[in-house]
Amino acid sequence: MTKPIFVLNGPNLNRLGMREPEIYGRTTLAEIEEMCRDAAGDHPIRFHQSNIEGEIVNWVHEAIDEGAGILINSAGLSFISIPVLDALKMFPGPIVELHISNIHRREEIYHRSLVSKVATGVIAGLGAEGYPLAIRWLMDQVDR
Repeated sequence: MTKPIFVLNGPNLNRLGMREPEIYGRTTLAEIEEMCRDAAGDHPIRFHQSNIEGEIVNWVHEAIDEGAGILINSAGLSFISIPVLDALKMFPGPIVELHISNIHRREEIYHRSLVSKVATGVIAGLGAEGYPLAIRWLMDQVDR
């Protein structure tokens, strides 16, 4: 059985499409999920979103046991969450960190992601279109 790619989304991403559309665009999280599933084709995806740090840590733990790769947009937790960082350190496969906006063009607080320290690659500033790009790249890595 093919191991799934985990797509993990952090706090406030459930508000995409309504939240600061000038920064995050008008694409909803449901539309992003559809984009990910389309990009993955037959490859299984586990798509999650939570505003609770511990749930994200638990999903990383599930990915450690059952997943092939992780695409994570941990949102604001990227810059403050040692628990998310520590969980990701245990994951043996490829990890893509994704940010819808270009975090390096934003306020200083957004310039230093903890997740970047363990990510295989980082996508920032490509909007919702970054998600299917990351899925395709992860599939290429796990199918080797």
